[in-house]
Amino acid sequence: MSTTESFSPAHLLEVYKKARKINIVDERIRGLIRSGAMHPVYYSPRGQEVVAAGMGVHLNSEDYLCTIYRGIHDQVAKGMPLDVLLAEYFMKVTGACKGKGGAMHITHPPTGVMVTTGVVGSSMPIANGLAWASQLKGDGRVSVATFGDGASNIGAFHEALNLAALWKLPVIFLCQNNRYQECTAYEDSTPVESIATRAVAYGPNMAGVRVNGNDAEEMWMAMRDAVARARAGDGPTLIEAMTFRYMGHYFGDQAPYIPKEELEAEMAKDPMITIRQQVLDSGAAAESDLDAIDAEINAEFDAAVEFAKSSPEPELDEVTKDVYGAA
Repeated sequence: MSTTESFSPAHLLEVYKKARKINIVDERIRGLIRSGAMHPVYYSPRGQEVVAAGMGVHLNSEDYLCTIYRGIHDQVAKGMPLDVLLAEYFMKVTGACKGKGGAMHITHPPTGVMVTTGVVGSSMPIANGLAWASQLKGDGRVSVATFGDGASNIGAFHEALNLAALWKLPVIFLCQNNRYQECTAYEDSTPVESIATRAVAYGPNMAGVRVNGNDAEEMWMAMRDAVARARAGDGPTLIEAMTFRYMGHYFGDQAPYIPKEELEAEMAKDPMITIRQQVLDSGAAAESDLDAIDAEINAEFDAAVEFAKSSPEPELDEVTKDVYGAA
């Protein structure tokens, strides 16, 4: 994609469709958990939908994604089918990892979802490895590592960015700064005002940009430039997408560490309400069109749940398959 391509109403609608799908999938999974129909450890991305959607519209199925345990929005944005995704959440053999990985360990190479990791910060060195392979092959693929603000304070962050800049790897480091790393506020753990400013430490090969990740146009343009830069062989980009997590760290966490006034102020700026109104104002779609989009997503989710529920559980001998062992 050219870095000169402008953001249009058609692009806005494209971002909206992905964001709305993430939004509905998240809402309905939380409903399934509340009803007792499903019991995964779940990390809601509510409030961060536009960040992932703005990323996903610029990637194709051959590009690589390395995400983290709060990653269902990234997985959906990357195009992962809901049937194999939900089957894994239900721990069924038809799931992406045959029911053996669960919600925190989703992989789906056909859509480029290469790893979902529960180890903070580990998405970045893995993405580097994939990007290095792409560089050696010259296949034009881009790798994206998503992570939270807390991960920028561990060794893997600095090691990965240093190596990516040194070798000019085709990788994008997407920090989804939701301002709370588990139960700790950003300012209580990070001494710099902006994570994006850390890019300068790795020299001219590393670009760094901070954007409002809840703004569709800003997020779209940042990813447009980063993807074009990576595909051209010009090196990696660190994007700090500012957003906010509306739910607790995990499902069931009441988040008493987030001041009530702060949460209310952020929820008043709900990106899903904003982007929906922007789509309507742009003329890209009418209310009836958006209702039809909702119906289509809900029908796909219903079919995926039915597929998952009707699928068998893994057989006991699956425990010895898909693993490495001594001969």
